[in-house]
Amino acid sequence: MKKLLLLSLSSLLVLSSCVSKKEFTALQEKQKETQDLLNSATVKLNSCLEDRASSTARAQALEEQVADLRKYNENLQVLSAKGASNIEKTLESLKEKDLKITRLSDALTKKDSVTLALVTSLKREVGINDPDIEVNVEKGVVFISIADKLLFQSGSYNVTAQAKSVLAKVAKVVNSKPDFECMVEGHTDSRSYQKGVLLDNWDLSVKRSTSIIRVLESLDVNPSQLIAAGRSSYVPLVDNDTAENRSKNRRTRIVVLPKIDQFYDMIEKEMKTLSAGN
Repeated sequence: MKKLLLLSLSSLLVLSSCVSKKEFTALQEKQKETQDLLNSATVKLNSCLEDRASSTARAQALEEQVADLRKYNENLQVLSAKGASNIEKTLESLKEKDLKITRLSDALTKKDSVTLALVTSLKREVGINDPDIEVNVEKGVVFISIADKLLFQSGSYNVTAQAKSVLAKVAKVVNSKPDFECMVEGHTDSRSYQKGVLLDNWDLSVKRSTSIIRVLESLDVNPSQLIAAGRSSYVPLVDNDTAENRSKNRRTRIVVLPKIDQFYDMIEKEMKTLSAGN
């Protein structure tokens, strides 16, 4: 551009010496007009160059955004596929757990049905109307609680003749349930006890338990079903503050319960059936 201006000035100088003043003035105006057009064209060119640079930058930014969107879409498709797979696996797991719960519930229902039948049988055989004999169920376990006065004389572990008639009824029910165990618990009041070889209430409660077990054995109860247990005075029904309450606490409790290993075998069998079905 500088060369062009110099050339124009040189031309004017040369021409000025060869042309008239009027022509020179016209040439100057023409030169000014040309210069204005040149300046305008230069401004437009610079503006176009700036627009081109801006458009190029925008195009590059858009290309980067398109690349990012494509990558995001690919990742989203992968995540969606994994998510669908995880949801399917979760649903399968929930179905399997639901089946297991159903199987366990069925096993427990079977156990509860057997327990109910056992309670009904005991109440019918032992005599539900006797206030000194209680038959009930606690947490799926059958309990027969027999008052001390029906089984022993005071301070003794020798079983009375009356007790044998009561225990014969219990033995009849236990013998009909060979898959059940029978735990005999001796309970005393809180008054200290010592007599002969018996040192305390522990000894008395255990000795009374073994005495009952020997009677049940004589009534043909399988010894492998029997468990001897003494609880001393530590599981009272009521406070030991009156003679009446102490009488209530002196008792023998017979716990009739399914053999734990057989119960778990039943559940294991249900689980194997479930696995085979899957």
